[in-house]
Amino acid sequence: MSVTKLEKKLFGTNGVRGVTGVDMTPELALTIGMAFGSMRKGRIAIGRDTRTSGPALSSAVAAGLLATGCDVVDCGVLPTPALQFIVREKFAGGVMITASHNPPEYNGIKVIEPDGTEMGDDATVALEHRVFSRDFVLADWDGVGMEERAPRAVDDYIRAIISRFKPGIGKGITVVVDPGCGAAAWTTAKILTGLGCRVLTINALEDGTFPGRMPEPSIEGLSGLADLVRSTGAAFGVAHDGDADRAVFVDETGTYVEENREFALVERYICARSKGAVVTPVSSSLLIETVARESGCTTVYTPVGSIYVARTMIDLIAGGTPVVFGGEGNGGLIFPDHQFCRDGGMTAATMVAILAGEKRALSALVAELPPFHLIKDKRRVDDPGSLVKKVQEVFSRDRLDLTDGVRINRDLTWALVRPSGTEPLVRVLVESEDPQKAEALYKEILTLFKN
Repeated sequence: MSVTKLEKKLFGTNGVRGVTGVDMTPELALTIGMAFGSMRKGRIAIGRDTRTSGPALSSAVAAGLLATGCDVVDCGVLPTPALQFIVREKFAGGVMITASHNPPEYNGIKVIEPDGTEMGDDATVALEHRVFSRDFVLADWDGVGMEERAPRAVDDYIRAIISRFKPGIGKGITVVVDPGCGAAAWTTAKILTGLGCRVLTINALEDGTFPGRMPEPSIEGLSGLADLVRSTGAAFGVAHDGDADRAVFVDETGTYVEENREFALVERYICARSKGAVVTPVSSSLLIETVARESGCTTVYTPVGSIYVARTMIDLIAGGTPVVFGGEGNGGLIFPDHQFCRDGGMTAATMVAILAGEKRALSALVAELPPFHLIKDKRRVDDPGSLVKKVQEVFSRDRLDLTDGVRINRDLTWALVRPSGTEPLVRVLVESEDPQKAEALYKEILTLFKN
């Protein structure tokens, strides 16, 4: 099974994003609202993260939807996976106002389908066409929609995660939660408290200026989390990006757990209980395929982007193939028994279950995983597309995978060069069992940037 990426002009890998007041304006939000409302008549749920521009953009989207005759339910500030859970089976669609991990001056719009997944490429291209051509189906004066607020709708999401685990499973486990002043400012702490954990927090106020750290949970930005974990004797610390569809961890020593190793650890836990396919993008570590194989599961690769992973999972299941797990090597994990989207709250809860069952430290569990040397880089270039084509030409004698960008395969060494779907830059990933081979291939690729 393969999923093909379609060329989009406005939307990237995860929605449309831009600098507030420059690229991302209320006018654009209004237009997207009218376009979406023209395509999906019915009740539409709207949510947002904590960015300062969120209320203005949310109101603009709502105005567009109301003008087409859609009813709007404003769910307020909540994680993206919470809105997706709320939308599923209950709404005609949803709109999330978020720029995820981007800096505070950015904001964006994610459009959600009735099944809770982000809108796929085919429908997104159709939506873009309506935006550019201003092809809207507006309601008459007596047919405009109604708006209501549902600030407690997020409670259903919290209860749903807690209910998936044995009552009190987190008893005796201390966890430090760092939502980064983003959308999970109180949801993840409430989830883990509901599992029986003792929960401490840092950066747990809703503040769109992100005073504690940037929305991207980087190693440098999580130094405060690491310090608090060490000083309190916590079992681990968990941090989210701005909209909390991702979760990353530091172990009990305050050491950052690389996201592919996080994926593999959760994957091993899932695959020990169920057998089937693990779905992940071509950007993921060979560690994911290794753990799947050792656990008696298979691996299916997709283009980069959670929507491609989620829709491939859905399609495989519809075709009779069992799918047990999926996600990306950035802390965005998908639990198909829960919902088909990245879910940081569910990931945090699952880590509690892993430690409760293993009775060992997180650092010890991570150390048991097979070693791979991974290099991550991103570079701004004038013409990302031309650079990617140059990579394909220069490395034509290698085994190439063009699923997304160019993946260069050399036995247990590989590299991926692809344009970013959210920023004007090129991302480079290089990995090998042998650090020297990874460094050598990385240097080969860097010569193309210098030229």
